[in-house]
Amino acid sequence: RVVADAEATTDRFANLRRIGIDEISYKRGYKYLTVVVDHDTGVLLWAHPGRDMKTLEIFFDRLGAERCAQITLVSADAAEWIANVVADRCKNAELCLDPFHIVQWATGALDEVRREVWNAARKGGQKTLAKDLKNARFALWKNPEDLTKHQAARLAGIAKTNAPLFRGYLLKEQLRQVFALKGAEGIALLDAWLKWAWRCRLPAFVKLARSIRDHRAGIDAALTHGLSNARVESVNTKLRLLTRIAFGFRSPEALVALAMLALGGLCPPLPGRVTA
Repeated sequence: RVVADAEATTDRFANLRRIGIDEISYKRGYKYLTVVVDHDTGVLLWAHPGRDMKTLEIFFDRLGAERCAQITLVSADAAEWIANVVADRCKNAELCLDPFHIVQWATGALDEVRREVWNAARKGGQKTLAKDLKNARFALWKNPEDLTKHQAARLAGIAKTNAPLFRGYLLKEQLRQVFALKGAEGIALLDAWLKWAWRCRLPAFVKLARSIRDHRAGIDAALTHGLSNARVESVNTKLRLLTRIAFGFRSPEALVALAMLALGGLCPPLPGRVTA
């Protein structure tokens, strides 16, 4: 009721230009909310049960055609249901694919290479090598600056003894560097990365290069505008905290209402509280 009263007197979609879209699991059994955040204010604009095209279209229906046309940038992961709706409803917007998810693809490809060489060592009777490769997962996943001395030593050992796996690690790290640079430098480095990936002789990374090529427009937009889904992920973290504090919700509508009070700027002035 409080949220409905506040929404009746507040235009939260005024001057909306840059938004982030994501989904969040709020309950076991594949129960999700679709979440939309304003990049310029960090405010939760809208949340609704579901994570498909029909759910997201509800948001854009509420936004209206005129305001949809004013949106210039949308950040999201590479989910087709988001990309398709944004392309259809926001004709003037560029879709920026979240860098974290792209680097996560590379981490997955690297782990695929690690499993292949681990299986080869295990089947070849190289038990010590197989054990070292199995325990090397975190050394390969972590950023170089976050490695412990033991993990750094393990990685140095891989560099000396397993060229294909270390090549995959370098590919993952260079892709991460692409998003650290951003802008024209990042785009140029991504061009070089793709050439390397195509000829690296690692099927997992060749497949990754194909996926990046297919999503190149969204990746270039993220590099050009420096836009990620970090604000949306921050809101999602706070949503998870609200869920834990409440020990769950009987209905998603209750969670959405509390989220709009706590994160959507709809909390009314409270008695006895001094506002800044």
